[in-house]
Amino acid sequence: MVQLAIDADFLKDVLIELLSTPSPTGWADSAIQLVQSQLAQLGLQGHRTHKGTLVSTWQGQAEDAPRALTAHVDTLGAVVKAIKDNGRLQLSPLGGFAWNTVEGESCRVFTEGGSVASGSLLPVKASAHIFGADVGKMERTDANMEVRLDERTATSDETRALGIAVGDFVSFDPRTVATPNGFIRSRHLDDKAGVACILAAIKALRDAKAIPSQRTHIHISHFEEVGHGAAAGFPGDLTELVTVDMAVVGEGQTSDEFHVTVCAKDRGGPYHAGLTRRLKDVARQAKIPFKVDIYPQYGSDGEAYWRAGGDVAVALIGPGVDASHSYERTHMEALISTTRLIAAYLTS
Repeated sequence: MVQLAIDADFLKDVLIELLSTPSPTGWADSAIQLVQSQLAQLGLQGHRTHKGTLVSTWQGQAEDAPRALTAHVDTLGAVVKAIKDNGRLQLSPLGGFAWNTVEGESCRVFTEGGSVASGSLLPVKASAHIFGADVGKMERTDANMEVRLDERTATSDETRALGIAVGDFVSFDPRTVATPNGFIRSRHLDDKAGVACILAAIKALRDAKAIPSQRTHIHISHFEEVGHGAAAGFPGDLTELVTVDMAVVGEGQTSDEFHVTVCAKDRGGPYHAGLTRRLKDVARQAKIPFKVDIYPQYGSDGEAYWRAGGDVAVALIGPGVDASHSYERTHMEALISTTRLIAAYLTS
């Protein structure tokens, strides 16, 4: 097994660049372009499918059992559902999150005409000096949340004059912070952390002048948060697929922010036992500490491909991420371990 050096600075830098690139589900073209550019710099050309998925092929030492890696750049977000009489916006969410996890967050509205408007997501009863205890008691629902635009607008007509319309995409600011002791806290580590790990693993192999054992397809989706990201875009002769996505950290879980996790089962059922076992064996051989976990309220792009009829072995790995679908956090140790396992798998 090839011993590889992981460029931790590259890993962190590309992750922060991805996190700073807005990409709510359905509006991820800028992030896809960024990954495509990074792959090109690493010597791998990519193409877009009709759906917009990025696919790149890396020729390996053999191609009798082709493999693929998949990760997603789309994130939680929203679209404009209505322009209210007071000029503020009602949203419809993209992905599974609770409104209280983004309450008070800065956001951006991307108009069809190309302009971007900033604002804040607030409950309709936001001021304690006006509504008193109702501020805390009010249920956070689609109808009870609104975007306060950073514009002089107090009517629906004034907001429409800004170019804002129903169906415009909205992203929430990530608030990314990299601490000196290795923590990275940000929204949208799910799954930009996984994408960054794949890119760093490719760089490690390139730096070592190594190639994968099998022809490998890099598949970057942008509809995962709504359940069908990796339903298509793979070659017909694929034999196995490793999904790289965040591992859930919290009460009752074995995952933590300092390890790569191999997921045995999530809400869709167990992953392929043989491939899962092989990934654990690869980690042991490469002396990569890892966790094994189960996620009862989690689904992945690998499952999307299975449900679409993919006749392949599917497994799931990823770095531990605390407070998933909220203000998330991980550590460089988890990111580096995930990168090492990806590289070790590719050369196994």
